[in-house]
Amino acid sequence: MAHLAIENLTFAYAVSPHRAVLDGVTLEIRQGEYIALCGRSGSGKTTLLRHLKSVLTPHGVKSGRILLDGRDLETVSLQEQSAVIGYVMQDPDAQIVTDKVWHELAFGLENLGVAEDTMRLRVAEMASYFGIQDWFHRDIAQLSGGQKQLLNLAAIMALQPQVLILDEPTSQLDPIAAADFLNTVRKINRELGTTVIITEHRLEDIFHAADRCVVMEQGRIIADDAPRAVGRILHDRHSDMFAALPSPVRIFYDAGFDGSDCPLTVREGRSWLSEKAEGRTLHCRLPDPAESTAPAALELKDLWFRYEKNSPDILRGVHLTVQQGTLHAILGGNGTGKSTTMKAICGICKPYRGKVLLDGTPTHKQKDLFRGKLAMLPQDPRNLFVKKTVREDLLEMLPGDAAAEEKIAKMAQICCIEGLLEQHPYDLSGGEQQRAALAKVLLTEPRLVLLDEPTKGLDNFFKEQLGTVFRSLLAEGVTIVMVSHDVEFCARNADAVSMFFDGQVLATTTPRQFFAQNSFYTTAANRMARHIFPQAVTAEDVVYLMKENRL
Repeated sequence: MAHLAIENLTFAYAVSPHRAVLDGVTLEIRQGEYIALCGRSGSGKTTLLRHLKSVLTPHGVKSGRILLDGRDLETVSLQEQSAVIGYVMQDPDAQIVTDKVWHELAFGLENLGVAEDTMRLRVAEMASYFGIQDWFHRDIAQLSGGQKQLLNLAAIMALQPQVLILDEPTSQLDPIAAADFLNTVRKINRELGTTVIITEHRLEDIFHAADRCVVMEQGRIIADDAPRAVGRILHDRHSDMFAALPSPVRIFYDAGFDGSDCPLTVREGRSWLSEKAEGRTLHCRLPDPAESTAPAALELKDLWFRYEKNSPDILRGVHLTVQQGTLHAILGGNGTGKSTTMKAICGICKPYRGKVLLDGTPTHKQKDLFRGKLAMLPQDPRNLFVKKTVREDLLEMLPGDAAAEEKIAKMAQICCIEGLLEQHPYDLSGGEQQRAALAKVLLTEPRLVLLDEPTKGLDNFFKEQLGTVFRSLLAEGVTIVMVSHDVEFCARNADAVSMFFDGQVLATTTPRQFFAQNSFYTTAANRMARHIFPQAVTAEDVVYLMKENRL
């Protein structure tokens, strides 16, 4: 008998009763399995996961049923579901309910009526297991995004659930914190036998570890098999989801290979490449990108900032020059000051020392800064939504414009939100909200665009489209500054990359030079091929060199 069984589940939201978000989904999950749920943004992944816990099930028109150990989920009490099914959300702040770390760990146990002695033991065990001892008594407001997400996971695991559901849990984490978090989830599955169901756009870290990969498209399951088999299925079907697969898989098929020896991990990819290159003299040179000679669009000169008078400095002498018509990416760990720098540029945070120059003029001397000059997409796109529909939110940016509807239609097509215009922004998935917020920002026609984690929650299909949108903006002379944890996107699309650490910009260089010399802040393709092709940083680079050398 399946641990969880989904039988012909169909669902439509109440606001769109004739648009099925889930369409006849049937799926069985056995005890102790590790299931990776994949699909484009808006394919129904989050909606499906929310149906696996009654308290989170959205309101709408539903048919079909879900069984937990043979019992209809609707007949299982909420208290029992809380003990058996753990759920970690995409946004760590949306799940935290207390102010102290130790209280958050104990909160769920208190609500289940667990005896005090047992509660103390479980909280101590989870704090030790997850390495929380050093910040056990801290205020949650002082934690980084990665620490908050780890705390959410620890609080859930204190309940000893049989099923752990995770909805894009690393979307706000830097690459190192994300890898650590996902390794912990894998360890829980392997050592405790907990059933894991996870959706994640970063398939590099979970694809190979999954027992099965379930791929969704337009509310239906189009593939359900072992990872290697799913890779072949998506390649043969020419599916958009193939672009989301780990670099070793894409390199294998894009280089013209086929068969059962497809590598899934960096280690397998390195071994496979070494076999192909053994005894060969290789040509390793890649075409050099053209260097920009454009003038500076943005200059940051010796920025210092702290949030309170007696608190530590968050920005500690930031120097940065961004050339006109380029895409400049800023990378670095959580809590290093990247987002604060973006707020300093647009005046939300006012540095107590230093200057921000836009086209050579200090920003505080420029009038109507946010009309046709500067625009910012914040890390949480919901901060931009103030109306009841996406269309009304977009119209807000074009008051009195006779061509408003035409401009909205064009921008909706660019950002792939044509079918979302009449929906409430808060009813959209994370990726759909990100696209709608981007459309709202771009309608102001800014010359400098600041983007804080613009690819958060986006599938690889739309990331490719987003790259195309950015290139068209750059061709028109627009300058883009982007804070991101998405090293793959930065490697493919950025003109320059800066490393942020300890409140400062440590280094700025080209993507190829930056990623080729890093061990962790680099791409999977570079880690896979650097021993043979040192300068290759994208899957396309590796495929190009393999074909050039006829490997």
